[in-house]
Formats: sequence, C-alpha cells, structure tokens
Amino acid sequence: MPTYSASEIAPLDGDRETALIAGDGGLQFISKLRFSITGIGAGLAWLAFGLSCLRWPDIGDWPRTEAVAYTAFAIAGGIAIATTAQAALGKFGDGVQRRAPWLFALGAFLTLWELATAKFGWLPLPFFPPPQSIVEVYTDDLPKLLDSAFASVKLQLGGYFIGAAVGFLTGVSIGWSRLAGYWVHPILRFIGPLPATAWLPIAFFTFPSAWSASTFLIALATGFPVTVLTWSGVASVSTAYYDVARTLGAKPSFLVTKVAIPAALPHVFVGLFMGLGASFAVLVVAEMIGVKAGLGFYLQWAQGWASYNNMYAALIVMSLLCSGAITLLFKVRDRLLVWQKGVVKW
Repeated sequence: MPTYSASEIAPLDGDRETALIAGDGGLQFISKLRFSITGIGAGLAWLAFGLSCLRWPDIGDWPRTEAVAYTAFAIAGGIAIATTAQAALGKFGDGVQRRAPWLFALGAFLTLWELATAKFGWLPLPFFPPPQSIVEVYTDDLPKLLDSAFASVKLQLGGYFIGAAVGFLTGVSIGWSRLAGYWVHPILRFIGPLPATAWLPIAFFTFPSAWSASTFLIALATGFPVTVLTWSGVASVSTAYYDVARTLGAKPSFLVTKVAIPAALPHVFVGLFMGLGASFAVLVVAEMIGVKAGLGFYLQWAQGWASYNNMYAALIVMSLLCSGAITLLFKVRDRLLVWQKGVVKW
C-alpha cells in the first residue's frame, strides 16, 4: 500500500479547499445573477403596467389613470433600486429578493388587466372594471368603506370571543368530567354539525335585534370547532402527567389549569383557526341578510347598484382583514407554544 508524506498531501487538501471556496462563490454569483434577472423582470413588468395606462386612451371615464401610472413607475423604480443595492438595503433588499417573482407576476397581471378592460374592452363592463376604477373607490368612497370595515370587525370580534370562550370552557368540561360529557355530548352531536347559517330564521326571530342574532350565529360557528378540538386535546393528555402531579400533592383544580389545559393548547389553537374561518363566512351572510352595516352589507349594496368596482374593493379589504386576523392568531400561538414555533406556518 503506497504511503504519502505530509508535503504531498497538503497541496491536495489546499486544492480541495480552494475548489470548495470557488464552488461557494459560484453559487453565490449564480444566486445574485438570478435575483438580478428576476428583479429586472419585475421592474419591467411594473414599468409596462404604467406605460399601458398612458399609451392608449381609456374606454370610458377613469379619472385615476394617471395616478395609477405614476404609482406603477414609482414601484418600478423602487424595485430597480432594491435590485442594484440589495446589500446596502439589508432586510428590505432581502425582502424584495424573496418577493421578486411575485412582483413580476403581479405587474404582468395588472398590465393584462389594464389592457383587457380600460384600453381594448375585451372584458365586459361593469362586471370587470379596470384597476384605476378600484383605486377610485379607495380615494372617493373610503369613509364609507372604513365604516363598514369597522362595523364588521366589531361584530366579528364580539361573536368570535363569545364563541371561543364558551367553546373552550365546554370542551374542557367534556374532556375532564364524565358527567359533563354524558349530558353535553349528545347535544353537541345534534347541534354542532348543522351549519350556523341554517339557524338564521330562528335566530332573527328569537333575538331582539339583528345585531344580537348575528353575534349568536358567529359565536355558534366558532364554538363548535373550538369545543371539539379542546375536548380532544384534554382527553388525549397522558395519564402519566396526572399521576406525577398527584404524587406531588396536586389538587384537581391544579390538574385542570396547570396540566390538562397547557397540554391541550395545540388542539385548542387548531379549533380557534377553524372557528375563525367559519365565523367569517357567517359574518358575511348575516350582514347581507339582517345587519344594515358592515362589509357584507356593503357588498350587497354594491351588487344591487351594479357597482362592481366597489364590490371588488370591499372584497380586497375583507381578504386583508381575514388574513390579518389569522396572522395575529398565529403570532399568539407561536408566543404561547414556543416549542411548536414553525411547525404550522401561515
């Protein structure tokens, strides 16, 4: 078997290290080049959107066309600056780098949307308004839109917190007490699977106002998943935890508050997420039928007057509110369940 001296081996290790460093440098160069190409493409897409707004005359009267075009030019310039000065911009530059493909897709989509609606009329009005028409809603009808959003948030939060609290207490009771499970479980199986909207006629007849009826329906839609998941979480806690706590002298109240509930929190948050989605669906239906305020009422009013630009603007606001609520709930979950941070992402 041949042997080699240290002087013969060292150059080989050095060459290998140099090759590895060169490989890392090559990967970094390819990554920067790819980001530059994607960033340039995104900037060009937004530049094309701005040019499409000014290049051809509008079919119809859209007073916000120039403002939208100049905004698109500003976004294109911001993308160009972030692309060329990524290292100096720090987190902002890295954020633009990650979102460059989406920025390109959004710019291209807006360009096609502008051409198909405001310029050449490929899509029929009023069902497909141009982008500047939706921007006009945010500039001219913003107070009414904000009032509707505030009314929706107020109604949503009231019903959601009531449903979450009642569902949590009911789930803990069923999971901990056999007596509570004996009496509550059949009722839960009978009422829970029914859609909350099926109770609309009874709710609006029983409660004194449309607001209280809508709050009840939102609470009902929220409470069922929270109850079931909380019950499942408490019931699935290992008996070994209780045995250890009892050995140390723990009382039943301690077992519930310090052992069962903390161990069941991952299940509880799953129920809260499911309840949040269900409550938003009930919110829109309740506002369309009974409550004379909120984004659901605004949507119905816009559809009745064929103001589809107002309808799309309200849908965007509603989407942002729903996404923001789920994001906030995820932040609370990550803070309380530190050991599960990043397991479920939003």
